[in-house]
Amino acid sequence: MNEALLLAVGIIVGMFGTIIGVGGGFIVVPLLTFVYGFSPQHAVGTSMAVVALNALSGTAAYVKQRRIEYRTGLLFAAATLPGSYFGAYLLQGVSVRAFDIGFGTLMAGIALYLAMRKRHDFEPVDVETFVPPAYNRWGGMAISFLVGFIASMAGIGGGVVHVPAMIYLFRFPPFIAVPTSHFILAISATFAAASHGAIGEVAWDFLPFLGTGAVIGAQIGGRLSHRVKSRWIVRTLLAVMVVVALRLIGRNIG
Repeated sequence: MNEALLLAVGIIVGMFGTIIGVGGGFIVVPLLTFVYGFSPQHAVGTSMAVVALNALSGTAAYVKQRRIEYRTGLLFAAATLPGSYFGAYLLQGVSVRAFDIGFGTLMAGIALYLAMRKRHDFEPVDVETFVPPAYNRWGGMAISFLVGFIASMAGIGGGVVHVPAMIYLFRFPPFIAVPTSHFILAISATFAAASHGAIGEVAWDFLPFLGTGAVIGAQIGGRLSHRVKSRWIVRTLLAVMVVVALRLIGRNIG
């Protein structure tokens, strides 16, 4: 175990994940499977624990900035919990080959989404007078249930779905959508991590290093979230994601 590498990865996961409102599991899972030879179950369970720590730390930073819309966040978070539970337990029956192909395909899809989505400026919103736009709450809850299921099966955060849904479908400003998504993730990922931990799928000896890095990185990301343009960070990450996706899929086909 390379403690310095794990700590560095945790910081990157926490910082980048908090800036764009995702958990960073798509970095942790390939690291644990490729470098450390984890089974899909243990890679996902450990990743969910790291994502939970990242989201809790990032949420604490956003609470101080008063940028979270709590009513929507609690509603969507509640809808993710049943999906998180079922995802954790269904993962036990997934083979390494099926996981590699499925996760590789998911990573390719996330990379495509990040490449094609419109860039938004995080223009400040007066949170004191902010009124949430009218939106389809049942639709939001249905999306959140699916997010919880996929996130728990793949070991990733649900921000990659929640953030664009809140911006494009429900018309939340990015300044509010990203912190609220992180708040939702803090609840759902903690529940999912507890579910994975209960069935013995968390590598506790790795968690102090990855988790500490994620907590530190999330605090940095929270402070930089509306000051830093993440264009080149995103482009670099896209390249890495595509390479990892192709490797995961390629080693199981042919």
